[in-house]
Amino acid sequence: MEIVKIPNMKKVEYDRLISEEYVSRIVFKGEKYPYVAPFLYIFDGNYMYFFSTKYGKKIEYFKQNPYVSVEVEKFSRDLSNYAFVTLSGRLVEVKDSGEKKAIRDNFVRMIEDKKLSKNIMVALGHSPDDPIETIGSEERNLIWKLVDVKKITGFKDGT
Repeated sequence: MEIVKIPNMKKVEYDRLISEEYVSRIVFKGEKYPYVAPFLYIFDGNYMYFFSTKYGKKIEYFKQNPYVSVEVEKFSRDLSNYAFVTLSGRLVEVKDSGEKKAIRDNFVRMIEDKKLSKNIMVALGHSPDDPIETIGSEERNLIWKLVDVKKITGFKDGT
């Protein structure tokens, strides 16, 4: 019996997937086991930017080793359609105040455009009662940028 392999995605396909989605999983090198955490992200066509609270294990793991794998996926409920991409690279904290402000504003627009629940504010270090604009005006979060991507692997259903 022949094994059927999942088709690879082309660059245009995985760029489109990354552009359309907004939730990822980042895998950090943990102590004994890898540590996986979900993150909201935006993609500007060149870089992925992640919003992180300023607390939790991820901060410790990031400081110990910034090399990560990032996974983005999209699938139908019955899995008749699916696609996923994994990127291996390094996270860096965005420090430039102008760049941070622009990215925060892009996060606000993404949350509004995707019509995300105000409950997402808690995952970003805010109260759900805070106006969404506080994300753009307050620095309660870290912003990470994925750089030095060495490997991109994308797969999709056969259709």
